[in-house]
Amino acid sequence: MSLDVTPKVPPGRQIVQAYGEGGFRVTGQAYDGSVLIFLDHTQAWSGELTIDGLQAVIEAQDRPEILVVGCGLEFTLPPEALRQALKTHGIVLEWMDSAAACRTYNVLAIEERSVAAALVAVA
Repeated sequence: MSLDVTPKVPPGRQIVQAYGEGGFRVTGQAYDGSVLIFLDHTQAWSGELTIDGLQAVIEAQDRPEILVVGCGLEFTLPPEALRQALKTHGIVLEWMDSAAACRTYNVLAIEERSVAAALVAVA
């Protein structure tokens, strides 16, 4: 007997399939550089980890409740001012290295949570 443990991905959901070499593959599409991933679309992003750099998340029609940030190859502490600024918009900041952020975003997206990801590209 075998059990299928493949997660069911809701139709149209953006899922990170690969990362590295300066980019990402999200739901079959390759992106060079950093990206913002929403549940229904992915877009190129400057990689600027500031409130100005994350305006697309704040202004999103379906503003996420959780923003998973992949800050690069190694974990660094998030700026407290950024955490507080996002909080004023009702967004919880989850900050980690980019590899962990890819995995975390995928789990939350499959669980149909209100999430977006800001992923800094890594080599």
